[in-house]
Amino acid sequence: MALRTAGSVLVVFLWSVTVVLGQDGWSVTYTPQSICALKWSTVDLTCSYTYPSGYTVTTTLWFTKWGTGVEPKDLGQDPEYAGRLVYNGDKKNDCTMTITDLRERDSATYKFRLLTDQEGGKYTGEPGVTLSVTGLQVKVTGGHQDKTLTCSTTCTLTDNPTYIWYKNGQHLDESTSPQYKDSVSSNYEDSYSCAVKGHENLHSPAVCVQGESCMNVTYTHQSICALKGSTVDISCFYTHHSWHNVAEVSWFNKWESGVTKDLSLNPEYADRVEYHRQTEKDSTLRITDLRESDSTEYKFRFTTDDARWGSSFPGTTLTVTGLQVKVTPDQFSEHKTLTCITTCTLTDNPTYIWYKNGQHLDESTSPQYKDSVSSNYEDSYSCAVKGHEDLHSPAVCVQGQRCNRVTYTKRRICVLKGSTVDISCTYVGYYSTTSSFWFRSDKSTPEDLTRDPGYAGRVEYTGTYRGPFTLRITDLREEDSAEYRFTFKTDNFEWGHSLPGTTLSVTGLQVKVTPAAEGQKTLTCITTCTLTDNPTYIWYKNGQRLDEPTSQQYSSNTLVVLGHSVDSYSCAVEHHEDLHSPAVWKQTSVLTAAVGIIVVVLVLILCLSGLMWFRKKASKPSNTRDTADDGQGDSSPVYDNISNMAMNPTAAQTADTDDQDDVHYASVHFSGSKNQEGPLYSTVQVPQPQKEDEDVHYAAVNFNLPSAATRPAAAQAAEEDSSVLYSTVNKP
Repeated sequence: MALRTAGSVLVVFLWSVTVVLGQDGWSVTYTPQSICALKWSTVDLTCSYTYPSGYTVTTTLWFTKWGTGVEPKDLGQDPEYAGRLVYNGDKKNDCTMTITDLRERDSATYKFRLLTDQEGGKYTGEPGVTLSVTGLQVKVTGGHQDKTLTCSTTCTLTDNPTYIWYKNGQHLDESTSPQYKDSVSSNYEDSYSCAVKGHENLHSPAVCVQGESCMNVTYTHQSICALKGSTVDISCFYTHHSWHNVAEVSWFNKWESGVTKDLSLNPEYADRVEYHRQTEKDSTLRITDLRESDSTEYKFRFTTDDARWGSSFPGTTLTVTGLQVKVTPDQFSEHKTLTCITTCTLTDNPTYIWYKNGQHLDESTSPQYKDSVSSNYEDSYSCAVKGHEDLHSPAVCVQGQRCNRVTYTKRRICVLKGSTVDISCTYVGYYSTTSSFWFRSDKSTPEDLTRDPGYAGRVEYTGTYRGPFTLRITDLREEDSAEYRFTFKTDNFEWGHSLPGTTLSVTGLQVKVTPAAEGQKTLTCITTCTLTDNPTYIWYKNGQRLDEPTSQQYSSNTLVVLGHSVDSYSCAVEHHEDLHSPAVWKQTSVLTAAVGIIVVVLVLILCLSGLMWFRKKASKPSNTRDTADDGQGDSSPVYDNISNMAMNPTAAQTADTDDQDDVHYASVHFSGSKNQEGPLYSTVQVPQPQKEDEDVHYAAVNFNLPSAATRPAAAQAAEEDSSVLYSTVNKP
């Protein structure tokens, strides 16, 4: 009985397969019927089909969901798969489809369906292809001394892959077994990760096997696709032992023989790179004004007290793409299909915006234009991504080659203040052009720049209909920064004023000074925007050009100098040598220099004051002490001797100077008498930051007069009362 039942089941199964694969000439074959693929990889769903003779296939599609009584939705129209599906099949027997950039949410059962030109001529292939998408994880098992590492997945990878093991990002071993066969390191700093051969860029996250905080770098995204001209953030998290001090962090994208170059010092990224967020656990690299040449792998590195980490770990691969409108003719209808295509799948499922003749039409998460396309031969279409509306694709003609359109040579230009710029475009008009001009888009109505008083004598138009039409602006000013558009008129309409033009940014040069290594400073020639065409920077020292073209530092926007240099430095750009930045000076210590200057000035003032006072006293009658002073002052040369020598203070002076820690003296010698050996002292108190109320400082001037035997009694009495004279100086 059991055998009979089993045989019935087998017959039913074989009959169902025959029905699916060969009923009345209809069949769909999937090879294989289940696939397990890696996250971020590419998979082919291989498929073939047959249909009865006399039928013509009109539509083919793949789908994953099908509601009762409703035609299934073509995956090609699903925004979840935008830019990631490639249908390799035809209308005959091939129905193979490729899915790129796999995500875990792509896990589903995929089925193929075909529609024909006859009523009821529809067919869906069963059971479909079951796709499972998995990432890689390192699973650690075992005791403290005996650990086992396994490269685990949520499904069994198809095609018996070879596993690759890494320690601290360095290649260790390869094996068809998902288990690491060698002994595990007992070092608390070591981390392990795994990958699959052929997908070495798809590492598992690294894990610590002997602790919780080994040396590790994990990136938020393994791959990013971003628009040309936009800004991208590349982020990572890193770990290290708490007893390690992180001395330095940097991002890089080039390394040779273990040598890396900090992106912030790379002239190709001048003014476009910023370490936007930096903590002890994570870091973000921000790159602005992206170019297609920026497409590469970026890595993070951190330096501790005893080692550098991160260069061996796989980083984030950045791909920079532009937008293009692809026109697909449908051979079974007069309608055209428009698709906003990119060379990679844009990150974060963007919203696409469509324009007809520069006017906003529609928004959709699908890269395909869903409405019917105009049959007017004059109309052109373009697309953009929401949030980057200024980065339009070039406009295309969908019904011919000669629609009305304007195409700009460059969408953004950054040039130096005082220089000259050329902004160019090409345009095609379906009718004869009667006039054309350039204007600023920020004006309420388009105004010919040649009639704008702000551009008087600085604007020139060049070019012809068949070649680039160019706007030249001379003697650029910062207020010239704006978007410039070109418009032309025909007998029937005006064209171009609604299309996005070229954005011009005008900048000056500045030298930024930042600390570098001990005893050094880094000078950076900065601008407010990224200068177009990767210019060569020129450095000047004391007005003289540093002419060493073989040295990279003299052609980049950075220069390293000694921190105590007292030379002046400025920068310029090659071919614009007359447009220097302002010069900067470095001194050892601005505060020290300022204090020194103040001290010298005060000493000179006090010395002069003492001399003036002495001469004034010398002009009085000779029966006073001043007369005695005048006698030796008029006939002697005066010498200045500024030093830190000590003097013998009186009791009053001692009391006044108990709280003074730093006193400088100036001595003035009068050599009119043999008996005079003592100098005239001027005491200058250096400003001390001890008390807020100490705003008055004193200068003491001592006069060593002739001996008592040769002086009048009145003069001796006067000396007892006025042997020290004070000059009061207020702190600035």
